[in-house]
Amino acid sequence: MLIELKDPIFKKLVSLAKAKQIKAYVVGGFVRDLLLNRPSKDIDIVVLGDGVDFAHDFAQLVPQKTDFAVFKTYGTAMVKTPEWEIEFVGARKESYVKESRKPDVLPGTLSDDQKRRDFTINALAISLNEADLFELIDPFNGVADLENKLLRTPLEPGITFDDDPLRMMRAIRFATQLQFSIHVQTYEALYAFAPRLQIVSQERIIDEFNKILGSKKPSIGLQMLHETGLLKLFFPELHTMEGIEIVNKKAHKDNFIHTLKVVDNICKETDNLWLRWATLLHDIGKPATKRYIVEQGGWTFHGHEERGARMVAKIFRNLKLPLNEKMKYVEKLVSLHHRPKVLAEEGVTDAAIRRLIVDAGDDLDDLFTLCRADMTSRFPEKIALFRSKLAKVQDLVKEVEERDTLRNWQPPVSGEDIMAYFNLKPNKTVGLIKVEIREAILDGKIQNNKAEALALMDEIGTRLGLKKQES
Repeated sequence: MLIELKDPIFKKLVSLAKAKQIKAYVVGGFVRDLLLNRPSKDIDIVVLGDGVDFAHDFAQLVPQKTDFAVFKTYGTAMVKTPEWEIEFVGARKESYVKESRKPDVLPGTLSDDQKRRDFTINALAISLNEADLFELIDPFNGVADLENKLLRTPLEPGITFDDDPLRMMRAIRFATQLQFSIHVQTYEALYAFAPRLQIVSQERIIDEFNKILGSKKPSIGLQMLHETGLLKLFFPELHTMEGIEIVNKKAHKDNFIHTLKVVDNICKETDNLWLRWATLLHDIGKPATKRYIVEQGGWTFHGHEERGARMVAKIFRNLKLPLNEKMKYVEKLVSLHHRPKVLAEEGVTDAAIRRLIVDAGDDLDDLFTLCRADMTSRFPEKIALFRSKLAKVQDLVKEVEERDTLRNWQPPVSGEDIMAYFNLKPNKTVGLIKVEIREAILDGKIQNNKAEALALMDEIGTRLGLKKQES
């Protein structure tokens, strides 16, 4: 099969291979995506010889290149242009020791290089050599696997996964992104070799996990990770959400399955990875707060949102996720995710709306997106009713916000104002006064302006026996 490559960049590669009398091939993901009609800006080139030397010479032919880098540790080089990122490596064969996924590397043939690839669909190559120009080289029937939407390893799957256990995460990632099935023997090897994942760094694992979470339908991969035992190795908090307990013939919802549905729901509305993380963790506190209350005749997860929010930092540390404003954003949404639902079901007051606006700040719209996704039911009419009620709450939020200008709001009287007014040093009393003023504004007892806040501050000071500082 001929796969003609028409972009001018390939003509340069062909010309260089001819001039240097060296064999070169396009391999891997670019070929796969080309056959799947998926966009790709990454090109991997394998040469039978010194890949870094070939890359250096190629860089001289590309005046519009933006970067050229050599990675000595891996024996690779990268040439970046405005349109492409092209990585070069010499064909090689690899051998592994049990304790590491870093291979010993020796020069090899194209066949050796294709054998070391993770999956048949990534072992495809296109020749850049005159003798068989643009010929597709497919030793493991990768084209058939693409047509059958099947993920399979080129070698016996136990060898592939034992050599480099990260390939197990990649198998599930590709199956999720491409919505492919995993060949039965390959899938069985995921179960058998799951414990090998423990030699892989958390950073590499979470990189693959984020790609799963960033896919169109993450539940495909999340379910596979759970079934194969991989999930409990690096993310036990999510794994333990699975299951249903029954008391007095009363069962609660399977929180793991519910979470998968909610994540899929939100992926229809947003590509925001951190909003997807907040969705994944929104019920993470439920296993720890699950109680059966005999008097109420049912299950409760009271306080699960606050418990879940407190778990976020530890989860982010363990998974090597960023401990910055992204983590704080996830904490906030996990903490608040239940509140709009309560307002939709139990009724709304202006005071409750004000508190929601203040507490959510700039993330208020994302919070409502999460709440819409959080409604799962077998009955479409039930979902429609809840979303209708939630929409009314959101409309009221807009009305109150426009009237009271509360988003990212700070009380009109600061702690510094209170200390100066009463000649106080920092102490608990200053905080108590500030909180009382804040609550009075949110409850609608006074207006959101400095004059009324100062009047209340004076009244509180009199009650506490504080004297105004003489000017």
